[in-house]
Order: sequence, then C-alpha cells, then structure tokens
Amino acid sequence: MKEQDFIQIIKSILNSPYIGDDCAYLKDFGIVVSQDSLVEDIHFKKEFITSYQLGYKTVMVNISDICASGAKPKYLTISLSLPPNTDNGFVENFYKGAKAASGNVEIVGGDITGADKIYISAAAIGDTRGRKISSRSLAKPDYKIIVSGEHGNSAKGLDILIKKSRLSQTEGINNKFIKAHLMPEAQIEFSARIAENITQDYAMMDTSDGLADALFQISKASNVIMNIDTKKIPHDFSVDMQTVLYGGEDYQLVAAVPENLLQKISGYTIIGSVEKGSPSVKIDGKIFNEPDSSLFNHFKE
Repeated sequence: MKEQDFIQIIKSILNSPYIGDDCAYLKDFGIVVSQDSLVEDIHFKKEFITSYQLGYKTVMVNISDICASGAKPKYLTISLSLPPNTDNGFVENFYKGAKAASGNVEIVGGDITGADKIYISAAAIGDTRGRKISSRSLAKPDYKIIVSGEHGNSAKGLDILIKKSRLSQTEGINNKFIKAHLMPEAQIEFSARIAENITQDYAMMDTSDGLADALFQISKASNVIMNIDTKKIPHDFSVDMQTVLYGGEDYQLVAAVPENLLQKISGYTIIGSVEKGSPSVKIDGKIFNEPDSSLFNHFKE
C-alpha cells in the first residue's frame, strides 16, 4: 500500500481542512504546525551517521517543513525512543547537533522513552506574521516554477555511503554529497524572500521525497500541468538526471509563483511553468500522469 493511500484514508476519516500540506496552517493562532519522524534502518543507519549528525538532521528536516509553508521557524519539540543499551554520549551529542542546527529556533521540550531501536519524532511551529502562507493547491496557470539549490546531491551521498560503508568523520564532512545527505540545510532565507514579498496565492513544497514527487503533489492538488525543462534544473554534472528528479532528501524548495514576484527576489532558478490541463508533470515535453516507480515511497513492497 502506498503512503498517499494511507493519507487519503486519514483525510477521509478526519475530514479536516488542515490536512494536505507540509504544515497545518492554524490561522486563529497565527501559526503553522508540522511533525516528522526518523526511524532507524528506514531513514538512517547508525553505521553511516553520528549522533551529532542525526540531531542536526532531525532539526533541519522539521525546519524544512516550516520553510515549505512560508512561515518563520520558531519552536521545536523532539521525542526520542531509544534502545536500553544507549549511552549518555549518544543523547549528549544528539542534542549538541540539534542545538547547532536550530540557530534561532528554540527547542522547548519533548519526550524520551524506551524502544527496540531508535525512533525520533519532532514537531515544529512557525510564525506566520508578516508572511504569505503557501499551499500546494494554489499553483495557477502561467505561474513560473522556481527552485532553490542543487538537486540529487543527497541521493548521491547516500549511494556513496552504501558503496563505501563506514567512512571517517572527516571524509564525510569534506564530501559535499555525503554532507548534503547527513547534514542538510533547510532553505530558511529562500522561503522568507518569497513569503515576505509575495501578495498573491502560491504553491511551495520541500523536495524531501524528491523533486519529481513535489511536482506531482502540486500538480494534483492544484489541478494543473507542471511543465519542466530538465536542462534548467540546478545540479552537479556528476549526478544523473534520474537521481536529480527522483532522489530524495535534498530539502530544497520548489515553488509555483506569479512572474511579477521574481523582480522582487533573488537566489532562485526558473525550471519551468504551470499550464492548464489535467494534473500531470511534463518533463522535457513528455507528459507523465502518474509518478514514476522510482519516487520515494515509505510503504513500497
């Protein structure tokens, strides 16, 4: 069963207007709220990542969801479920990494419980004051599709780790692909430039499950065609286009915005445009109505 199938079941039961984006936008409180999880042997393996890097990544993954909404990241809570043999050093270094990543975002609490392996769940809160909040359902025809940063680096970093197995900490830090995978950077400034300058509705997502996945999610929610020119997607030329499109965990942002916004902001790359038509993604002129089997899916068999 696919992840999206589970989400549709949950949405149909709860019938909540808040479910469907990276964050729930609680207008009456002026905040957005998001929650994300990292599970050992699903999202990370202990032989590939230090506890410091794991704490760092946990924070960035959750801040990224707030950035995808356009809100300002403000607070985090982190819950850890740990095996009985976990030592104090793991917890100490995890929170050192989390603190280093959090910057001006304050970690205000959480929980610690026992488990058979490491489970991490974090909740993030963002401030919407002075910001226009996005929704993946708000892409409109003639909007430009823009992205931050390079794509495919994290997936290539994971491939390097798998092929080389254990690496020294120095080797991991000095390799940009491995660093992109183990210690991603949430796109705080990119998000702020858009949300503080835009007046019209817009769509924005992070690319945690891959650039192509985000494009499909926006196309379906907005009932539009996302027309992409792969030659324009920023990427390292050593990374193949399959990885650029379908590799996950880059935590870059992709947005569909009105063209008049682009004169007010910087630091973006235009990779395509939004068109009228049945929900789909057009990649170099070829229409795809359904996600490619390469898209990341937590529940694929």
